[in-house]
Amino acid sequence: MKPKQYVMDALYNKTVDRIPWVPFVGCHAAKLIDVTASEYFKSSANIVEGVKKAYEIYNPDGLPVLFDLQVEAEAMGCRLKYAETNPPSVETHPLEQGKDIEDLKIPGEADGRFPIVLDAARKICSGLGNEIALYGLITGPFTLALHLMGTDIFYEMIDNPGRVKKLMGFCKDVCINTSRMYIEAGVDVVALVDPMTSQISPDNFAEFVSPYASEVFDSIKSKDRGCSFFVCGNAKNNIEQMCKCGPDNISIDENIPLEYVVETASKYGISVGGNIKLTVTMLFGTPMDNINDAKNCMSIGGNKGYILSPGCDMPFSTPVENVKAISSLVHGEVSEFLESANVLEGVEYDLPDYVNEKQVIIDIITIDSESCAPCQYMVKAVKIASEGFGDKVTYREHKIKDKESVVAMLKLGVTNIPTIVIDGQIKHISIIPDVETLRGEIKEALDKKYGG
Repeated sequence: MKPKQYVMDALYNKTVDRIPWVPFVGCHAAKLIDVTASEYFKSSANIVEGVKKAYEIYNPDGLPVLFDLQVEAEAMGCRLKYAETNPPSVETHPLEQGKDIEDLKIPGEADGRFPIVLDAARKICSGLGNEIALYGLITGPFTLALHLMGTDIFYEMIDNPGRVKKLMGFCKDVCINTSRMYIEAGVDVVALVDPMTSQISPDNFAEFVSPYASEVFDSIKSKDRGCSFFVCGNAKNNIEQMCKCGPDNISIDENIPLEYVVETASKYGISVGGNIKLTVTMLFGTPMDNINDAKNCMSIGGNKGYILSPGCDMPFSTPVENVKAISSLVHGEVSEFLESANVLEGVEYDLPDYVNEKQVIIDIITIDSESCAPCQYMVKAVKIASEGFGDKVTYREHKIKDKESVVAMLKLGVTNIPTIVIDGQIKHISIIPDVETLRGEIKEALDKKYGG
């Protein structure tokens, strides 16, 4: 199955045999091709080159064609401030500068940077569209309304709600038109990215966001494309409202517990994406930190309706090796990656002589049983199964957040986590055995040592 199909199946809440991986490469692509973020966002050629570079080195199942939530705002008169290592930011708001909502125009293919963006999108979709799922990211209606009105919108929601709803209706039309342009360029998924919704209550969300976002998703679905509702920040209280808007998928960052989102979205038949930590893990962590974080997300998300991804736009200076580490995990190539990256240089771990040891030795390879639920229950199963054998049986947990444990994992030939190894023989890979099965295997190992 092609990488693209993994994303589309997971997006539509189907079970897959491998969790798909969508790194949200935005301004980080500029770093990959050695240009500034400002140069990147203003050049179709740079955008195309950056996305292709990310495809080549990160082995993704999907990518965004662009991650810039200011394109629509700029095309409607907002002045942007461009930066060397970040996406541009909005500096001015037309509705604060004397314009009325009636003066605003829905931007089209010829406005602002849309000629650049759409040219890049068409070329990327033409070149990569048969292999990976391509996302068109559009600014959500509430965040776009804030770009146009500024922070006065929070006061207007109380003092003049009719005006805010009128603006939201206009922003909804912008979203529908922008999604149309991306779809015509060839994207597979349109993601409505609305981070400012994390700043409002569920009641305000239901009143000022839901009616408009729902129409956008209906429009995208009518064109036979997938759709995702993407929010950054602590929007936990609004997850249920987001589900009620009818997207195919909800993507979140590390501010919201992934367990909660998976549980909530599953009630609506909606898939989930996220939520590898952007700064602590991806920007400042080690390759092992990234493997552990991604593995934890994958253990929570599971193989039905989950897409592994960062919580938002990856930072400009994200170390390439950190992203490659995640990719190696997804594709079952962790051992090869760690060896080639010299992550474990100088780290030693000596395995026991299993044949001549008097005890049966059980090795449990985990992320950490204190933080990973499957790991916790696997260790518990071994503990219970070992009871009654006295000192003839011993077990130990190897937490791969420790480098010595990673070396042990490699020497044992373990590639998936959690895994149970009995006297050097891999027995249970990512599946927690029942206690009786495990006790039987322990007895069999004892018979080999002491004679049955």
